[in-house]
This record gives sequence, structure tokens and C-alpha cells, in this order.
Amino acid sequence: MSQLIGKKVTRIEDARLLTGQGKYIDDIGTPPNTAHVAILRSPYPHAKIVSIDYSEALEIPGVKGVVTGKDIEPLLNPFSVGVTAPVQYYPMAIDKVRYVGEPVAVVAAKNRYIAEDALEKIRVKYETLEPIVDIERALEEGAPVLHENVGSNIANHRTFYYGEVNKAFQEADRIIKKRFEFPKYSATPVETYGIIAQYEESTKSYTVRANFHGPFVLHSIMAGALKVPSNRLRIIIPKDIGGSYGIKAGTFPYIVLCSIVSRLVGCPVKWIEDRQEHLSASSSCTDRVTYIEAAVKEDGKVIGLKMKMIDNVGAYIRAPEPACLYRTHANTTGAYDIPNLMIDAYAVMTNKLPTGLIRGYGGQELYFPLERIMQIIADELDMDPADVIRRNLIKKEQFPYKTASGGVYDSGDYEKAFELVLKLGKYEEFRKKQIEARKKGKLLGVGLACIVEPSGSNMGYITVALTPEERRAGLPKSGCAEAATISMDPLGNVNVRISTTPTGQGHETVASQIVSDILGVPREKINVIAELDTATSAWTIASGSYSSRFASLGSSAVYYAAQKVKKKLLKMAAHFLQTDEEDLTIENEKFVSKQDPSKSISMKRVVGSAHWNPLSLPEGMEPGIYETAYYTAQVEPPDDQDLINSSVTYGFVADLVTVEIDPETGEIHILDYFTVHDAGKLLNPLIVDGQILGGLVHGLGGAMYEELVYDEKGQFLTGSFMDYLCPTAPEIPKVTIKHIETPSPLTPLGAKGLGEGNSMSAPAVITNAVNDALKPYGVTIDSLPITPNKVWNMIHQSTKQEVSS
Repeated sequence: MSQLIGKKVTRIEDARLLTGQGKYIDDIGTPPNTAHVAILRSPYPHAKIVSIDYSEALEIPGVKGVVTGKDIEPLLNPFSVGVTAPVQYYPMAIDKVRYVGEPVAVVAAKNRYIAEDALEKIRVKYETLEPIVDIERALEEGAPVLHENVGSNIANHRTFYYGEVNKAFQEADRIIKKRFEFPKYSATPVETYGIIAQYEESTKSYTVRANFHGPFVLHSIMAGALKVPSNRLRIIIPKDIGGSYGIKAGTFPYIVLCSIVSRLVGCPVKWIEDRQEHLSASSSCTDRVTYIEAAVKEDGKVIGLKMKMIDNVGAYIRAPEPACLYRTHANTTGAYDIPNLMIDAYAVMTNKLPTGLIRGYGGQELYFPLERIMQIIADELDMDPADVIRRNLIKKEQFPYKTASGGVYDSGDYEKAFELVLKLGKYEEFRKKQIEARKKGKLLGVGLACIVEPSGSNMGYITVALTPEERRAGLPKSGCAEAATISMDPLGNVNVRISTTPTGQGHETVASQIVSDILGVPREKINVIAELDTATSAWTIASGSYSSRFASLGSSAVYYAAQKVKKKLLKMAAHFLQTDEEDLTIENEKFVSKQDPSKSISMKRVVGSAHWNPLSLPEGMEPGIYETAYYTAQVEPPDDQDLINSSVTYGFVADLVTVEIDPETGEIHILDYFTVHDAGKLLNPLIVDGQILGGLVHGLGGAMYEELVYDEKGQFLTGSFMDYLCPTAPEIPKVTIKHIETPSPLTPLGAKGLGEGNSMSAPAVITNAVNDALKPYGVTIDSLPITPNKVWNMIHQSTKQEVSS
């Protein structure tokens, strides 16, 4: 049998998805007497709730109950948070609303239509308060405070010094400073949030079906909020989820809300989020203001960085935040050999939607200012940006490379990948073309970006939010375990159960490839079960598909489970054939002796014996074929110097983008997008390229189109796709994808994660290209998204200044 790992194997998921046989949350049958839920949401960004009168709503035929914050407060604990600030966050407003869209009341009715009609009968009296939406204004003395018991809008603040920062800045030839603004945007999966929740009075337990992304660290948080032991909260995830891109980790407050509503109204409840709810009240990335200072030598070498990063986590800091602030902590210096680093990190609260995970979380906010400053350094020194990047890239011989903040990059050849992308994009040739075009008044630009793509988050990274003293008082957190289970039935067919909650990435396909290769079983005899059940599946608190962890961790768990099955089968076959295990090989579903090929036994007979004839097994061997493996990489908790290797593996992405700008309209046309990836050993190149394109389009949206916009009074302005723009097929540029492979020494298959890289790099590389094109006007754009209107205004403002001077 030919090896499947590394081959372009078609996805087994597609057979059901392309024929309309996928099973999503809204396809799942509901229990008898299920009520449908509609949620009344706050129209105000900041207000006290004076009173709620829902008597008229209860009179509507078909309404089964109305639930408010005062009803749920005695039955719930506030959600635990990963910071010391005493932020009290419930799934519904209790005394005060803090963002437009916050749940205020819930109606459960015979159907959704009745529930929606009943919302209009609820009378809520508010006492409005002054809102705050600006990140830096929220830090100022005298700013409106969202949480009086906290006393300020700062949810978390930590400062870190690595290396000899002051010395580096004293020895620098130049210190280059800049401020950057990164926008708040969403993930807009095709399928929105969906929940079916049922409370069982006899056992005081909850059973919930939800298109929940994980990570399952949130399971214990939800159980704690519901005041039940964790084994009394059963969560079942359907095998098909219509996209997540991280944002469905934000489902957990609604899981708790629907669960407690089921308890209060006395029946199961179902809620399917609509698009307006999703945009206004689900989750998003953090918007961030970054101040960056680079200590630079005249030859372009960066010897030190100071970064002040201020994340807006919205109205409440909620789990897993401050993940966006600290997930990339170990790779803050990116792909560059910069030994001295200072980080001043803030998480602040404002009257906006609370934040969480979206694809690349933390990475796009980090690399936008980091990659921009590299081009600005080149401009200041009158150097080519490619030469500045070359001067600072980590060299091949430096791997494994330890970053200033504690990251350990496992493998890579950054220079090779970078030179390849320059060659693909014909960089020098484009520069010559650009000079000629400018003589004719045309605006051509080329942008470069090199980023490190972390994958497989170390569970300890989030505890960097705490001081070493605070960490010592709690339970140390480290590692990033994942689990898989493989069983074989009496006829030799294979079942593989994974706990990585796939949301369209192709985990089933890759798992079947791995098992087929190791056990020598054709893929058509392998069934991969992707539904996850917290009561029956093998899982860990880290399980899920966030942080690109399947390739590095999920596939490794499958690999080791398959190896355990293989080891047992070989031991059985050797026993039956009276030979050594080392003498056996697997050929055509048979165990064959290498020394005497006439000696063989079919896999079906070996497996059948484990089920039908356990007395024939080697002494001490258990019957059946059923093996579970847990895998975790050795990544430690943060130490007392706040050094942390926050991910298991680190890939690399080098991007080159060329653009042309119409000065009359400000419209940006991306001519070409070249991207080179090093994700270690590629498990399935066909799936890999699809994931890369998806991440690239997500990054393109953040760069040029998408933003969740609030006015200065906290009103939400982008509640539909009429106002919230996403790139569609005509906006997708021509993309060229290439790969190099430097296998990770840390994973059994040599694989690293991917799929998030271009969501991190695209905002930076596109901005670099646009600013390169705008050089003749002497203007720069360092806030996103870059819209035609923004570009036109910059050009027009520059032209007016030239005329007036």
C-alpha cells in the first residue's frame, strides 16, 4: 500500500457536504416540548436597568416563559476570568448594560416567531450613562468606568523586560517611533451560533448540543457558572460545523444562558443566532493601539524593541481573554533576531462587544506594527526593505532559536523562504517597473512581510497575565494535550474518534490517512468520528481546533493511538505465527514474515481472535482492539522571569504583494499575492492550500474591508452585511502559494500548524504595499481597514498641502 501522508488526498468529508447530507446544529432533532428562544438586547451602550415589565409578553399564546437577569442571578456564579481584576460577567445583564446587544431578557415560546413577537411587548426602563469606546480615552483619569467594583477600565496590565533594553537604546544609532491602530473585526462564519439545551431535574444536570468550537478549558468555567459538578454538564458537538475561525469559542455564555433558561421554564430550549445578533453580540478580535520604538543601527540591524500594546477587550474581559494579548508573547519579535525587548501590555474595557478568539488571534494585532516598522526603518535609513529584512532574519544555523521572551522556534530556514518569495514575485524587476510607472503618474507599490506562525498553544501562556507571585499561589499550567481513540471491530474495520472539534478543516481526512499508513488498512475501511461528547469522548482541557493545533497535536494523538493498536496487533500475529514481532511486516492487510513470506496471517483473523477467541491471545493480553492515546509536547509554565514558550511549534510565512492605486478614486487593486509557507511536513497539500487561501481572505478582510464600527456614543453601526463589508470572490486577488518543508523535531510526523498565517500577515503586507505606492505623496496609512475613501483623503490632503505651500 502506498503511503498517504504527504499526498494530495481528496477529503472524505466532501461526499456528505456536497450532497447536502451534512449534519449541522439546526439539523439535529429537538427533544419533545422544546421551546424556541429569542433574546431582547440592549439598545444602549451604557445604562442602568431601572425596571423590566414583561407581563404583556406572558399573555401571548404560546409563550412559555420570560427570563431576566434578576431571575438568573441567584442560580449562577459570575464567570471566572483569567485576571485578578474582579470583573463580574454573567450571560445576561443584571443591573446594568455595558454594550449595544447585551442580553437583557429571554423569551421562550412555542416557536421563534411567537418569541420574537413577545420581545416587542417587554418594557424596559433605562437610565443612560456616559459611554466610552476609545481605547486610550478609557485609560484616562476621569473616564467613565464600566465596572465600579474594579475601579478603573484596566482589566489587566503587565510590563516585561527581556535582555538589556536600556543598553540597546543607548547604543542605537537611531530610535524610530510609531503609533498604529488595529481594528475590531469579526469572522462571519456561514453558520452562526446554535444551541439546544435541556435541564434534567431528577439528576440536576444539563445536556447541551452546540456548535461549540472549544477549547474545552471553557467546560469547567461553564460548570462553575451553573453551580454544578462538571460531570453534570454534558456538551455534545455535531460532526459538522459551518465554519468557526475561532469565533465559536464565544458560544459559551449562550450555552450557560440557554441552560439556565431551560431550567427556569421547565423544558428544553433551542436558540439559533441570526446574523445581526452575530455581528453585534457574539465575539470579535481585539482592536489594539500599539506604540513601538525600535533601536536601530545604521546598517539596518534592530537591536532592541519597546512595544506598548493596548487591547480593547470590550465591555467584559471574558475567557479565554486576555488570550489576544499574550498568545504571541513568545514570538513578539517575530522572525527577527532581536535580543532586547520591553513589552507594556494593557487589556482595557470599553462599551463594545466583548472579544475572544478569531483566526490568528493576537497575531494580526502583533505583526501589523512589527512588519510596518521594518519598512519604516528601511525608509528612514534609505535602504531597500528586503535588505532590512535580510539583516534581521533569524539564520538557519541558529535553530532551535530562543527568543528574548522565551519562545523556542523548533526549526526553519527563513532566509530560503524569503529569497523564494522575492524570486516568485520578481521583486527587483518590479522595482524597475515601479520607477518607470511613477514617471507616468501611476502608483505601483510592493510590500513584504515575514512572520512566524505559532501553533499548538501552551496552556501556560495565558498565566503570563499574572505576576510570578500570583502564579505561585495557583495551579501551574503547561503543555497542550490532545487525545484520540482507535478501535477495530471483529471484521477488521476501524473506527477513529478524535476530539479536535473540526469546523471544516479536514481533520477526518488526515486522521484516516495517518491510520491507513500505520495499520495498512485501506481508507474505505476507516471511519472517523468527529462528534465530541464530553461524557464519552477522550479529551483534555486543551482539546479543540484553536491555535492551528491539529497538525502538531491532534495528528500526533492519532499517530500514537494507531501505533498502540499496531503494537498489539503485531504481538498477537507474532504469537499466532510463532515468530518475533520484528520479523513481521504488514502487506495487503496481512502480517507476513520477512524471513519466510509463506508464513502469514490475515489482519481480519488476528482482530477477530481478539473479539471471538480471547483465550487464544498471548498471556496477560486484554481482549478487543480499543486504544486511546494522549499526546502533549514538553512546554513548561512561565518561569519567575516571565519567560514562556507559548506554543509547541513555529512555522514561517513570507509574503510579497504588489498593488496599483488609482489616485482619482483611491481604489486599491492587488496585482499579485505571493506567499511561501514552511509548516514542516505537509500532511495533505491539497487541504493545506485550501486552508492558506481561507486565512489569506480573512486577513484581506481585516486589511481592506472589515470593521465593527461604533460611533463616539457607543452606538453600533455595522449590524448587517450592508454596512459590514466582507471580501467576496471578485475581490480575491491572484494568489501563488509555495512551500518549503523543515520538519519539526518535536512532532512524530514533523508537522506544524498552518491556516492562520496569512490572516496574520495579510494586513501588514498589504499596508506595506499601499504605503510604498503612496510614497510620491509623502503620506502613510497606519490604521486599518485601508478603504478607498481613506486613501483618497490622504492623497487629496497631500495635494492641498503642496498647493498651499
